[in-house]
Amino acid sequence: MKTPRSAWITYTALRLLFFAVPFALIYVLGLSLRFSMMLSALIAAVLAALISVSLSVLLLAKPREAASESIYEWRNRDRTADDIVEDESVDAVEAVADEDLADESAEAVRDRPAGSEHIPPTRSE
Repeated sequence: MKTPRSAWITYTALRLLFFAVPFALIYVLGLSLRFSMMLSALIAAVLAALISVSLSVLLLAKPREAASESIYEWRNRDRTADDIVEDESVDAVEAVADEDLADESAEAVRDRPAGSEHIPPTRSE
């Protein structure tokens, strides 16, 4: 049986592996001979990062989803039903406040006389 931590540890280890292997291969297989060591390490790191991101997107969808679910469950492990209801009511109040603010802004723009757009002051010298 997997522990909740194993999903994100596996995902993190795979991401690091997807970076380390291409970095080592690129660095050892030729770039270190053609450029200075600092520049070849930088080029290898950039190329390895691009390869790592590509491989992660293509191959790690399921581990990424499992890791995100385990992190979500871990973050919400101590929530009670009362906490959930309270959070939902706070979200609802914030949504109503955002709608009211948007309506007031729209009314202010609509009620302003034509040609009264804000013109920034100019400096006179």
